[in-house]
Amino acid sequence: MPTGYLSVGIAFCLVLVTLMVATSTIKIAKEYERGVVFRLGRLIPLKGPGLFFIWPFGIDRVRKVDLRVITLEVPQQEVITSDNVTVKVNAVIFFQVMDAQAAIVKVYNFIEATSQIAQTTLRAVLGQSSLDELLGSREKINGKLQGIIDRQTEPWGIKVGTVELKDAQLAESMVRALARQAEAEREKRAKIIATEGEFQAAQVLANAAEIISTQPAALALRYMQTLLDMGSNQNSTIVFPIPIELIRPLLAAPVPMKAVAAGNRVSTNGGESPQIAAPIAR
Repeated sequence: MPTGYLSVGIAFCLVLVTLMVATSTIKIAKEYERGVVFRLGRLIPLKGPGLFFIWPFGIDRVRKVDLRVITLEVPQQEVITSDNVTVKVNAVIFFQVMDAQAAIVKVYNFIEATSQIAQTTLRAVLGQSSLDELLGSREKINGKLQGIIDRQTEPWGIKVGTVELKDAQLAESMVRALARQAEAEREKRAKIIATEGEFQAAQVLANAAEIISTQPAALALRYMQTLLDMGSNQNSTIVFPIPIELIRPLLAAPVPMKAVAAGNRVSTNGGESPQIAAPIAR
């Protein structure tokens, strides 16, 4: 083989080896990434962001960790609440790796581990809550879930920021029962409002009666107004009792006038205003 071809082959091999070494030695970590490096199995300080070098040929091994907020959807869980109602609930978790080395060293797969912790915590917390709390106090339940999951993932260098319940599915029979309950609540409120209205009306009438009882003139005017109202709407003769306060002056009159006043009668004819039969003077 000519010497020139041999030299070219050697040069090509050297370039190829150099490229392989450079590729395995030069690493780049993005701004949101950190490189967890194990040198001969031992953990060394973090690398990145930017360009960094490691020893080739398996001396250094790198695991890149994403430090951005991770969105993890918790699979749907079937939960029995404290009042024995079966509900299917799913949730979503927002968490972030705060310590990249702990997330790699202290747990095998931090994403899977966080998901499993979230599932078991979701069943435990909702199992201690009633259906009304689940439907009406989600903020409180979300805060409780976030606190419990965050305490359990803290040793792994993971910070759980938010836990949100997404959906709660009830059985069809329970949906109908809730609809009946809501209807009963609306009827209850309607009856309470009607009763309160009647009570207030009775109070107003009692106050009016108290005022009229102290003012005989007001009572007489009220009777006169009632006579006018009846005369405009009726075409029949009406016997209307007259209170003693109205005829007290007549009772003080001579005897013939008293006899006539005792049998007063009110009549309405042809839609005309009622008239009180007046005694005939003799």
